[in-house]
Amino acid sequence: MLNYLPQASSFAADIDQLFVIILVIVGFWYVATNVMFFYLMFRFRAKDGVKAQYITGKEKHLKRWITIPHALIILCDVVLIVGAIRVWYNVKQFMPENPHQVIGVVSQQWAWTFVHPGADGVLDTADDIKTVDELHIEVDKTYHFRLESLDVLHSFSVPVFRLKQDAIPGRVILGWFEPTEVGEFDIQCAEMCGIGHGIMGAKLFVEDETTHAKWVREASGQVASR
Repeated sequence: MLNYLPQASSFAADIDQLFVIILVIVGFWYVATNVMFFYLMFRFRAKDGVKAQYITGKEKHLKRWITIPHALIILCDVVLIVGAIRVWYNVKQFMPENPHQVIGVVSQQWAWTFVHPGADGVLDTADDIKTVDELHIEVDKTYHFRLESLDVLHSFSVPVFRLKQDAIPGRVILGWFEPTEVGEFDIQCAEMCGIGHGIMGAKLFVEDETTHAKWVREASGQVASR
């Protein structure tokens, strides 16, 4: 349904569905409004020998053309608001308990630093694995992330996850995701952050259990040898 990118997270389909509902409802009223607008212009266009009518807008048979569509549009707004609140809560406010791991995401002009737990699976310990512009995670596992900025406003954007979260200097922002598709995907900065904003990209590697375990072993070995 209008997808040009994979739905690679557990909440990506919900966000896409909300956009489709918005498109259908707004599109319907856009078409209906224009059809009525041009119909009225054609129906009541100036004609020789026909005097113009003065309309106050208070006539009952005319007011219904405003009140009925108005009520229907408000009803549509309620549908959109309920859907938006549900998706917002699930993505931004709800944090699944007992995540597989917690990952650090640090933004700065103009690169991403990712802090992965090492073999112990715990962040902020001696075997942490730090990478620049590469995030490695395991498919079908729930992750929490701690997002920070070292300088200016950035935005952590993972299009295939339908995830976008601003990084604000001086704050640690918590979020979550659960990847559902193995592959290599793009990470972007979606906030104008200076002259190098356009090159502030990174790669996301979603791996199966075996591949990810191998990467952790190899990366942990590099950390130990430093």
